[in-house]
Amino acid sequence: MPDLISTLLPQLLARRLHGLDAGPEAVYPAYDGYSLVNLPSSVCQWLGQPALGAAPLAPVYRGPLREHYQHVIVMLVDGLGLDLLTPFLNQAPWKNWLPDSLLAPLTSLTPSTTATAITSLWTGTHPAEHGVLGYELWLKEYSLIANMILHSPAAYNGDAGGLQRAGFDADSFLPVPRLGQHLSKGGVDVFAVQPAAIARSGLSTMLLNGAEVVAYRNLSDLWVTLDQLLQRQRGKATYAYVYWSDVDELSHRFGPQNERVALEFETFSRTLQNFVSRLQKRARGDTLLVMLADHGQIHTPLNPHYELRRFPDLLADLVMAPSGENRLPYFFLRPGREDHARNVIQKTWPDEFLILPSEAALSAGLFGPGKPYVRVPERLGDWVIIPQGSAYLWWANKENPLRGRHGGLSPQEMLVPFWAMEI
Repeated sequence: MPDLISTLLPQLLARRLHGLDAGPEAVYPAYDGYSLVNLPSSVCQWLGQPALGAAPLAPVYRGPLREHYQHVIVMLVDGLGLDLLTPFLNQAPWKNWLPDSLLAPLTSLTPSTTATAITSLWTGTHPAEHGVLGYELWLKEYSLIANMILHSPAAYNGDAGGLQRAGFDADSFLPVPRLGQHLSKGGVDVFAVQPAAIARSGLSTMLLNGAEVVAYRNLSDLWVTLDQLLQRQRGKATYAYVYWSDVDELSHRFGPQNERVALEFETFSRTLQNFVSRLQKRARGDTLLVMLADHGQIHTPLNPHYELRRFPDLLADLVMAPSGENRLPYFFLRPGREDHARNVIQKTWPDEFLILPSEAALSAGLFGPGKPYVRVPERLGDWVIIPQGSAYLWWANKENPLRGRHGGLSPQEMLVPFWAMEI
């Protein structure tokens, strides 16, 4: 099968959004068939089901593959940017797999973050349509900034699921259908194989309607559990989604180029090789194995200069703390303070942050085409701040522990792999 990186990468890097300038290195989400949001409809087509949400992946991805499969397995390696995978392509097992598999780049979404990307992967809708626009999100209807993974107030610690006390209902929060329900209605068995620690988290509860959640404890448990699940599915159409988070966790803590990250993915690759060998021993040509990522990460060295608590003049211009992502903050301005806030940002961090009116970002399609969900404008606030280089903003009322981040539009954050193998 073809290696599409050299063909597609220049096209994705050259993409632009009309009327929007996010900086010279920005990679824009390619929602028209070259991004994560286009995978769900492709999964539906491979399983012989009606499409859901956005258009499927472009023909260049689907052409080398068969039209239909009995089993589709999608492995999401959290934080595995295309740049992190590339050094492994000349090593076993990847170099052995490449001649018989398809490798291509995809773009993440905006923001390039887990809560947003996984919501799109389980709904087939753009961020502007489903309304989950970042890790932390202003929810006017509950009068708070929420952590959209833990479903707790963003300022709280140890309160997973605490939004329920404010009347938050994970089942009804999203204004769009879920992939699990859609496939189940067509007779497809749907499984979500998740780490035990998050198997029934707030985000999982919100997204996995119609899917059987299967918890695992480590990589050995993951592959044996998944193999046993597939063996019992003989004769049944199956969609198995696998989520693995260790690359992302280590990249946040130590930086994405740290040797711990590479060693961890090397371990993942070896255990994946064992799993693939098991599948190949009983291969029937009816299984499609896909690996991709929700986003990559960029190295962000600790720098007190990016901590907002050190700039009370700027904080005084804001109604409340920013929300969104450290690499894509949303600002809510006090009336009449726009000019002052702009001057402070430009003087304090010259050329490090672009200020984009939220309405302009939305209308240009940064968060996706189509009609936005009614609450999206209020969740974005007044400004979308776009960091340049490795800049970020830190506003949490605690010490900053992160040396790797995502959410922004850099190539490291936005470009992810799409790898597919028929078995």
